[in-house]
Parts: sequence; structure tokens; C-alpha cells
Amino acid sequence: MTQLDVNLVEQLDDQARAILKANDRGGYTVPTDGLYPYQWNWDSAFAAFGFARFDLERAWLELETLFSGQWETGMVPHILFHEVDEGYFPGPDVWGCGRDLPSSGISQPPVAATFARKLFEQDPASGRDRIDDLFDRMIAWHRWFMEARAESGAIAITHPWESGRDNAFDWDKAMAAVDASQVKPYTRRDTTHVDASMRPTKFDYDRYIALVEFGRASDWNEAVIRDKSPFRMADPTMTFTLLRAHRDLLWLAEQTGRRGVEIEDWISGLEAGLGVLWNEAGGHFDALDLRTGRHSGSLSNASFLCWYGGVNEPRMQEHLDRALAGPSFGIASLSLQSPQFDPKRYWRGPVWGIMNTLIGMGLEEQGLTEQAGTLRRQTADLLAQHGFAEYYNPLDGTPAGGGTFTWTAAIWLSWASPSAGGR
Repeated sequence: MTQLDVNLVEQLDDQARAILKANDRGGYTVPTDGLYPYQWNWDSAFAAFGFARFDLERAWLELETLFSGQWETGMVPHILFHEVDEGYFPGPDVWGCGRDLPSSGISQPPVAATFARKLFEQDPASGRDRIDDLFDRMIAWHRWFMEARAESGAIAITHPWESGRDNAFDWDKAMAAVDASQVKPYTRRDTTHVDASMRPTKFDYDRYIALVEFGRASDWNEAVIRDKSPFRMADPTMTFTLLRAHRDLLWLAEQTGRRGVEIEDWISGLEAGLGVLWNEAGGHFDALDLRTGRHSGSLSNASFLCWYGGVNEPRMQEHLDRALAGPSFGIASLSLQSPQFDPKRYWRGPVWGIMNTLIGMGLEEQGLTEQAGTLRRQTADLLAQHGFAEYYNPLDGTPAGGGTFTWTAAIWLSWASPSAGGR
């Protein structure tokens, strides 16, 4: 790792700010122009993290706009369809959620409370003015997770898209059991923007749509989906991000004079339930199929989110040291030693700046400062050499997916850039 030139850092900071501004749609930010034309849940929270480096007011607005689409159940959808874009599939007509602000019927990893805390810490005075309504909305979302998705002790997902790791190897066995025979012909948008070899296969996509159709037929009733959906998995990403978000929500409660007993109970509950995610055979955290009781056998970048969740698991140390030793630009989305590793295909091998960031934040906070520094430098080198792409080949850094990507620009500004100061 080499020290990045000061002038280069300034140029990259400028480029990152320009990307956030270019993807700004006035209150919300699209992930990248063209490929993703709407507001995505955890993308938006990362955008707020990035905006906070130069426009704190805009950062708060990003989170407030995200929660404007919250359902009466407390669920915050993974997509908000603010404007019509006929070319995007599946659009609001496919989801059929029937709300004033059209949305998808599933959620995404709850990182919003964590980044709301970051914004609050940056300026507590203005934060107290902005947090009241947002806090109530965040606690309702967290409560929804605990009531609707925590039956195993960990947090369940009902669709691979909900995990944020769309076509990860984790879901393969469970997805093979999903009947897609009744899915009607459709036209994907992603493969018109990005090389199909970098995206989920048609086999996967057919099953994604079958699960959307099941959810719609169930009127997005969580009890029906829990009992009857063919796909339900306890997910490390959802579990560790929610555990971390609970901790940050509790901190916000303490700062603003609120009672945190309910949140403390949620934290204790998730900590007690983490054992279901431990794959004893592989010696790592892993997704669990709640229909079959079997682990996926996947050592993924989600496995390393334990530290981000506040769980310092010594048995993960060997995996961490191996991953950081490379050859890689951080933590690949699937172990390089896995037979299913694919360096180019979405979540089946590529490295993601956002996951490096969350893992790095956790390592730093849990006292693994050397490893955190290594991961941060690897990420900074990756972005400095290969730009602000959606994801990258972990072996040589080749950019993949969408370009000029919001969340990659955001984590550069607020974490990876030497000018960020390791926030």
C-alpha cells in the first residue's frame, strides 16, 4: 500500500462530491443514473453518510425522504418509486403495493440509524432539531423487524433482494426450491446497461419474480409470508446490521432523553439468537435456511459483519487474516477458496466498497485497529486506481456493474479517503 498523493486525494474528493450531486434528484439520491432510477433503502443511507461531509442539511433530508415511504406496519421498503420510469422492471405495477407513494413490498439492511447517529455526532445541536420524527420512525422500523422477522433468534429475509446481496451463493439451495414455472415473460433492464456475465442469471431472476408474485398474492401480509413462502432465511447481513442499528438507536435515545428499555431488550434478544447463524462445520457465521434447518456453507463478506454488529468473535480471526492477506482489495463477497467463487458476477466474488466500510468500522471499534487500517488502505487504493464503480473484481480491481455509483462515492468521502480521517 502506498501513500496516496495529496493532489490525487483532492481530485478524488471532488469527483465523489460531483457524483453525489449528479445523482441527487432533489431530496433523494439514485444509486447511479440509468441502471437504478429510484430511491433504494440502504443506498440512500450511505448517500446521507457521504453528503454529511459537505452538506449536513442535505444528508438529513436524504434520511427523511427515505422514511416518507414507511408503511403503517413500520416497514421501510427497499425501493421508493418517486417518479415513473417505464423502462424499469419490476416496477410498482409488478409489486402491487397500492400506496400513495409506490414502493416495493420488502425491506433492506437497516443501516439508517447508524448513519443518523453519524450525522448527529457531527453536529448535536442541529441533530436534536432533526431527530424527533425520524427517531420515532426508526424505532417503528426496528420494532417491525423484531416482531415480523426474528422468530429464529436472528433476522429473516423473505427475498434475496432484501438482503442487499441479491444473488449471493447463500441463497442457491433455497432458491432452487422456488417454483418459477408460472412466471410470465419479462424484459430485464439491468442486462441492457451491464454485461450479463456480471449480473444474476435468468434462472435466478425468474425465481426473484416468482417470490414477488407470491408476496403480492399474499397482500404482503407478513404472517402469511412467514408461514407459506418457500423462501425464508436467517441472514447475517440483516442480523448484524440491525444489531448495530439497535445499539446506535439506543445511543440516540440516551442523547435525547428517551427511554431505551425496549431497545435494550432487542439487543439482548439478538445477541442470544446469534448462535443459529454459526456454521460449526465451516467455523464461521452463515445464512440459515429456516425451511430446511441447513446452513448455506457460504463464507461471505456478510460473515465478517460480526464486528460491525458489536460481536468480537475470535473464531472469525483466522478467516479475517486470510482475507486481508489477499490477493484482494478487501473482503470479497464470497471466499476466494470457495468452488463457487466468481470474480465478476454480482455478490458471488466481487468486492464492494460499502461492505469493506461496514466491516472496517466494526474492526476499528472492536480494537482490531491494524486490520481495520489494512482494510481501509485496500479500499482507498481500489477506488483511487479504479474509480467509483458499483463493485470490483477482487483480484485485479477491474470495475464492474454500474459506474459513478453513489454509495461508493459516499464511502470514499466519509471513510476511505485519507481526508476523511477514519470516521
